[in-house]
Amino acid sequence: MKLQTPLFKNYSSIPLLIYDGGCPFCLHFAELSELRSGIQGLEICDGRAEKPLRDNLKSRGLDLSDGAILIVGDEAFHGAEAIQWLCKKMEPSAPLLSVLKTLMSSPFRSRLIYPFLKLARRTALAYKQIPLDPD
Repeated sequence: MKLQTPLFKNYSSIPLLIYDGGCPFCLHFAELSELRSGIQGLEICDGRAEKPLRDNLKSRGLDLSDGAILIVGDEAFHGAEAIQWLCKKMEPSAPLLSVLKTLMSSPFRSRLIYPFLKLARRTALAYKQIPLDPD
């Protein structure tokens, strides 16, 4: 989706992945992606820890509790689209990222698999007794 107004004062071509830091799977994926995906300049942000950012995103229809959010320039990708965009761009040096790239770089496969990733997130958060929605 195109952002009607910038998320930040200046658009940046550096991708920003906003993930749920309460979820161990999300955290591990985000950290691996930042360090070993080969995506130049990828930055990660724990959306659970950033309420003003969450509020800004939610006002645009991008709810962290519905999935990861990726901002690139004036575009926002949410959920399966965010993970698919990342996996398509990856040149991974970690085995887990190689597997995810193969599975999730296709729009069809990412839409098919993403609900299972969300289920894993819900399960991990329930186990840790962390609310699904940080708000």
